[in-house]
Amino acid sequence: MNGQETELERAVGEILIDEDRLNERIRELGREISADYEGRDLLLVGVLKGAVFFMADLMREIGVPCEIDFMAISSYGAATDSSGVVRILKDLDINIDGRHVLVVEDIIDSRLTLSYLIRNLEAREPATLEVCALMTKPERRELDVPVRYIGFEIPNRFVIGYGLDFAERYRNLPYVAVLADDLMPEGV
Repeated sequence: MNGQETELERAVGEILIDEDRLNERIRELGREISADYEGRDLLLVGVLKGAVFFMADLMREIGVPCEIDFMAISSYGAATDSSGVVRILKDLDINIDGRHVLVVEDIIDSRLTLSYLIRNLEAREPATLEVCALMTKPERRELDVPVRYIGFEIPNRFVIGYGLDFAERYRNLPYVAVLADDLMPEGV
């Protein structure tokens, strides 16, 4: 690139989780999930848009039959902090009654959105319902919602890459990075 920094590179304050660490942890999660769901059909429910990268890589590491579906949930709008109001923008296409469901999330912070999502899905009477999150921010936790599989616990920093965005940008970074200070929105 002629020695010039690209816009993507300028957005990165520091790399928090590099590509190799991501891949290794996803392989470990895949082995753990495969062992836990041995002999059962699994339905992975990806939470759009951020979980797409993680879910695609995770399901390639799962050794039991699995199907996928997606939900889109809104709790942020254009802000960087959750508004506390949750809306379903895209619901499931598959009936989950009696199914073994694993919700796949990119990142969980306050757990307000996750709490709403779990209550909504439990009302549909799946056989089992668990959560797998690539990352959690323990410092931001407001509710105690169980997350069975956690890839990484990270500090309370604004992160981008590997599906995570800032204003719909930077999802395509192959690692998780802290957003550069000069791009950081007010109040974050």
